[in-house]
Amino acid sequence: MLRCRPDPPAASSVSTRSRDGYALVVGEALIDIVEVDGQPSTEHVGGSPGNVALGLGRLGVPVRLLTALGRDDRGRNISDHLRSSGVQIDPRSWTLARTSTARARIGGDGSAAYEFDIEWPAFDAFAPPAAGLVHVGSLGALVNPGAADVLRLVRTLPPGAVLTFDPNIRPRLLSDRATATAQVSAITQRADFVKLSDEDAAWLYPGLDADNVLDLLLDAGARAVALTRGSAGAELASPDARVHVDALPVHVTDTVGAGDSFMAAIARELFHERVGPGEYDADTLTRLGRRGAQAAAVTVTRVGADLPRNADLPSSAGGATLPRRTFLAAALAVAGAATIWRLSDTPASASEREEATAAPDTSGHASIVGVL
Repeated sequence: MLRCRPDPPAASSVSTRSRDGYALVVGEALIDIVEVDGQPSTEHVGGSPGNVALGLGRLGVPVRLLTALGRDDRGRNISDHLRSSGVQIDPRSWTLARTSTARARIGGDGSAAYEFDIEWPAFDAFAPPAAGLVHVGSLGALVNPGAADVLRLVRTLPPGAVLTFDPNIRPRLLSDRATATAQVSAITQRADFVKLSDEDAAWLYPGLDADNVLDLLLDAGARAVALTRGSAGAELASPDARVHVDALPVHVTDTVGAGDSFMAAIARELFHERVGPGEYDADTLTRLGRRGAQAAAVTVTRVGADLPRNADLPSSAGGATLPRRTFLAAALAVAGAATIWRLSDTPASASEREEATAAPDTSGHASIVGVL
């Protein structure tokens, strides 16, 4: 398959150096509402792109989020939450009559009924010349009418802007597999880095194994791809190299935001470096995969989508030194997994966390106690 991308710059122009400007994240930010029989409902800021923006802000990247919010209490809560971590909300984000929500009603038997009130409207696509990195994904990239404008933005980005993409599939909210697969392919044509989970891959490309999925996305135009595979670790690939990043044990509180932490940490590295065509070698892929996994591992030790700051990450990259068991592990098992709602504000007990760490289930995902 032919790759539809501009000619690469000369080798001298792609040496590693810091990017100017800021990162732009485009996609949904919403409120997750959890209702459990006999307990008060709880609300949490959610949405994969919103979490990626949060992660970039906490990792010191100047970041702007273009999303869709209502001028209501929930919209203001989202805005305040993100701004407290350095995220600038694009003024064009205030477009909805009411802020989008995803509601999970949990019955006494543990069964769940879901209700979505999500709107992703059209907007004027633009390619800000100062954005050194653009991230798109999830509903923002796949739900119309706004997804059409996101694709238009992607196709008009200047050659020097890095594009990262996480499809973060939500089957209940997508029209059909063929349409979603075509949308993913169209964005991948321009993407520098694509991250997806094995669950995303199984829904988009049923019957294909990991190697074939990686080949398909690289042939579509991606310069590098990460496929997270649960407790089996992650595969990262480029046209020039393919590496495996192992998973190590981790104590899990809950898994909310782990995949977004993985993506944000990698996007942060790509914002600060120029990794050009032919430069995603084995060493670079390994370093990116480990950095993403380290960030995800910090997040799963906390309650909710509490993404790390630079000081929380290992000293090899200038942050805190963490215990070995806190690094990779089942964080990779959840990096990119489907949205998981916390059932309680109470963290899992020590014995529950030990059980979750010690006994991965047969699907290859860590068995997590206390989450859905």
